[in-house]
Amino acid sequence: MVERTRWFARSFAFDLEPSAFPNIVERVRGTPARLEERVRDLDAEALTTRVEGAWSIQENVGHLLDLESLWAARLDDFEHGAERLRAADLENRRTHDANHNAARLVDILGAFRREREAIVERLERYDDALVVRTSLHPRLEQPMRLIDFVLFVAEHDDHHLAAITELRRDVASGRARTARPATT
Repeated sequence: MVERTRWFARSFAFDLEPSAFPNIVERVRGTPARLEERVRDLDAEALTTRVEGAWSIQENVGHLLDLESLWAARLDDFEHGAERLRAADLENRRTHDANHNAARLVDILGAFRREREAIVERLERYDDALVVRTSLHPRLEQPMRLIDFVLFVAEHDDHHLAAITELRRDVASGRARTARPATT
């Protein structure tokens, strides 16, 4: 299998036509269902096992929930015409400190679904002018339109869904994988 690129090593070409916005919104809308499907048949041990120090499956799920407030805040930035989007905590302290492995998975999934539905409701109200409004991404140091930001969120979701799939394989087979820092 091809090795995934670390999130912080990724680069992005933001070149979607604005007419792709409904498709990207659908991708973001579908993440809770895809996430629930990936974890529904796993027991607590499989969900909370860390492989080589990386986040467990349940911690990856919790991390997705943890970032919903950042995504919502960045939507605020776009709505208010901010020149620069607010910065993320690049150390992921919220996820590291949350002890997601001690929580009930059903609670994390439910909260994620509610938060994501609220984001999608906002996205569905945006007009053409807002979809192409631009703001500077603080880590990438490149301008992004709101449509690009939503693609960024979808790519981040998929990054963690792929991590969960890898962990499912690793935990099921008992194989260890190469250590990777637990980053978004």
